[in-house]
Order: sequence, then C-alpha cells, then structure tokens
Amino acid sequence: MTAVDDAPTTAGRREWIGLAALALPTFIVAIDLFVLLLALPNLATDLHASNNEQLWVTDIYGFVLAGFLVTMGTLGDRIGHRKLLMMGSAAFLVGSVLCAYSTSAEMLIAARALLGVAGATLMPSSMALISALFRDPKQMATAFGVWSATFSLGAIFGPVIGGFMLDHFWWGSVFLLGVPIMVLLLVLGPKLLPESQNPRAGKLDPTSVVLSLVALLPAVYGIKELARYGWAPVPLLSLVVGLGFGVVFFRRQKRLSDPLVDLRLLRDRTIGTSLTGLLFNSMLGGGFMLTMLLYFQLVVGMSTAQAGLAMVPGMVAGALGFQVGPKLAARFRPAYVIAIGLVGAAAGMFLMTQFDTSAGATPLIVGFVITSFCGAPMPGLGTNLVLASAPPEQAGSAGSLAQMGNEFGNTLGFAIYGTIAAAVYRGTLDLPGDTSPGVAAAAEDSLAGATAAASDLSPSAAEAVLGPAQEAFASAFHVIAAIGTIVFLGMSALVATRLRHVPPFGQQAAPAEA
Repeated sequence: MTAVDDAPTTAGRREWIGLAALALPTFIVAIDLFVLLLALPNLATDLHASNNEQLWVTDIYGFVLAGFLVTMGTLGDRIGHRKLLMMGSAAFLVGSVLCAYSTSAEMLIAARALLGVAGATLMPSSMALISALFRDPKQMATAFGVWSATFSLGAIFGPVIGGFMLDHFWWGSVFLLGVPIMVLLLVLGPKLLPESQNPRAGKLDPTSVVLSLVALLPAVYGIKELARYGWAPVPLLSLVVGLGFGVVFFRRQKRLSDPLVDLRLLRDRTIGTSLTGLLFNSMLGGGFMLTMLLYFQLVVGMSTAQAGLAMVPGMVAGALGFQVGPKLAARFRPAYVIAIGLVGAAAGMFLMTQFDTSAGATPLIVGFVITSFCGAPMPGLGTNLVLASAPPEQAGSAGSLAQMGNEFGNTLGFAIYGTIAAAVYRGTLDLPGDTSPGVAAAAEDSLAGATAAASDLSPSAAEAVLGPAQEAFASAFHVIAAIGTIVFLGMSALVATRLRHVPPFGQQAAPAEA
C-alpha cells in the first residue's frame, strides 16, 4: 500500500471529514435512483420516448454499472482509489449534465450509460478509501455504518427533493442535483482522502475485462427481462450466454498470476459468508420493497407519493440500525449481532403475513420498520467484514465484490420474488363466472391490469373484479413475506455458525479512540 501504511491507528477529525466527503457520492446515487422514476412520465412526454426507450432509460444505468464493477474495483487497486474516484466523479458530473439537457431519448440513454460507468467507480473506491482512512476496527465499523446509512437517507430525501424540483422546474433539473455535490467532492477529495493502491499489482488483463463484460451484461439483461415478461427465448439465451462466459472468465482467473478477481477472496470463510449474506439480503430487499409499494398503491389505494412516504419510517429505522450495529459489534461477536438481528427481521416479516386487505397499511409499515431496523446489521457489518478481511492492497476488488452482491441480489430478487408473486396471484385469483373474457384476461395478467379494466365498469362490477384481485395479491404478498421469514432465519443460522470465529470489533485494538 502507499501512504496508507503511515496512517495513524486511530482516526481523527480529518478522517471523519474525509468520510463525509465519501458519503456525498453515495447520497447522490441513492437520490438519482428515485428521482428518475418521478421524472420518467415528464421526460417520456417531452422526448417522445417509446415504452421500450423508457425501459432502457431506467435499466441502462444498472446494466452498465453491474458490468463494470469488477473491472473498476481492480483498476482502483492498480492506479489508486482516490484517482479513480476523482475520475468517476468527473464522469458522473458530465453525465448528469448530459442527462439534464438531453434532446432525445437516445441521448438520454447514452448519458445514463455514462453514469453507469462512472457509478461503477464510486462504490468500490469509496469502500476501499474508508478501509484506508479507518484502521481501528471499531472506527471502521462505525464508518461503514454511517456510509451505509447515507444511502437510506438518499432514499428518504430523494422523492421529496425530486418532487419539489419537478413542481418548480423542468424534468432535467433532477439530474443536476448531483452536479454541485460532485464538484464539492472534486475539490475536497484530493485534500482529505489518502491515495490507496497496490504498488505490486500487475497489469490489467484486457481479455479478463472483456470476458467480465460479456458475462455480466447478458446475464443481468436476461434476468431483468425474464422477470419483466416471463419466459422468452431471447432473454433466456442471453442468460445462458452470460453464464457460459462467466464460466470461461472464472477458469481464466485461476490461471492468471494477476487475475482480475482473486478467487482466494471468495474462498476466505469470512468474506465468502458475508458476501452470501449480502446477496440474499439484497435479493429479499429488492423484490419485497417493490411488492410492498404495489400493495400500498393498488390495494390500500395510496397515491405514488403517499406510498413513498409510507416507506419512510422503515428507511429511517434502517438508517438507525446501521448506527446501532457497530456499537453492539464492539461488545459482542459480529456473528451474534447479525444473527439475532436477522431473527428480529424474520419476526417483522412474519408479522406481515398476519393481515388481510381490510387492515390497511399499518401492519405493513410496522413490520417493515422492524425488519429494516433488525436487518440493518447484515449489510452494514457484512460490508465491513468483507473489507476488513481482505488484504489492504485488494480493498477495491473486495469492495466491488460486495457491491456486486448487492447489485445481483436486487436483480435476482426482482426476478425470483416477482415470479413467485405472479404465480401465486394467478393461482389464487377467483373471478366471478360472468366476468367478460377481456376483463378476465387483464385481471389474470396483474393487479394493475385488473385495476385498469375495472375503471371502465360499473361500481358493482368493478368491485366484483377488484375484490378477488386484491385478495389474490394479498395472498401473494403473504407468500413473499413467509419466504422472507424463512430466508432470514436461514441466514441467521449460517452467519451464527460460519462467522462465530470473528471477535468483537476492536478487541485487539489499542484503547485510544477518537
């Protein structure tokens, strides 16, 4: 490592200010994810974007980010994480401006792709620099908790800020939110952040970079399309192609002296178990939150804004959980803190199986608060365990693997839980026998279809369709919550047994603290 080895064991004021600087891109990335959804109707009208183009506007960022994560994490180890973070921040700034002033759907899609490349540099570099700034285990855990909570805060404020901007300015204004933040990071970063890199790193293998892209991009595309439209030849072929190139990629890594991904990281007990936990946690989070938002809107009858506000208590609880986890892990073994938290998260999930359509939103909000607060130690402490267990010179690679677990988890969650929810919905839907074929087909497709079809019917006929459709969707929600209960309990057992060797954070550290 360069420069980092000379850093003091205990972080001081400069390091904590550096953490604040690193939190800036995390905050703006979270906001960007939510304001795009708010701006989509306006920009689609202004740019005359087709449905397919709208899908690419929303999806291209995630596709490209997932494809470049592994490469950017390893690149940071080689050229320096601060340097890569500054380059990525500058690219994100340019991409944001291009998005704001796009004059066509094609230009906006290209600008969003640039944001994806830039976004792939931000998270792994930030993680690596946090581990470089905070060498004391207790402080590192706290720093990762604060950094993780920043994303929750962005999710909370994103809809509020975005809604205000759209009420007073044109749709492109929401993309300019990141410009002053990235400018601030470009000014403060070189002054506050140490350079961190592996001086013994070999050359970047171009073949591995290409293989990683042709493995990840088709796989992510295939999973997303299968989740959206069901089984179809092209997405299925895309998934198979991606998996095939993935096998070739990993075989090549075994043969290289300087691999793009060091497979020894995955074989490490602490890293491997933590990454598994992060993957399953994000799988459940992505699929479950989407189902909950749909329930709030289509069953409870909330507007989009009201549904977003109903998620805020859970987001706040999650942010608080990120702060509590490191404090507990400084006194007790992280495995037990995470495991007990996951049992609490399972209890919150189970609570959400015990309601019917007449109960309103309260049981869901309460259950989501419990699940978010108790489940927060898994991603918060899990990310810390991955970075703390990796060699310092491979912090970028480890950070990219942690972020990859989150990205793939969300994608798989939408696909798997979305498919299960759709199957349960269709299997339990019981429409009256005199329902017209057109209305029945729309209702069997989805609850949204049933709601749209019912809007053209008389009040009594609409209720005859909506009642069974809402009950069927509630059944699907119960099944997802029940699966979540089982998944959290299984993760709890895995973590408690596989990570029990990890001592409380800072057990061997010097007594001095900031």
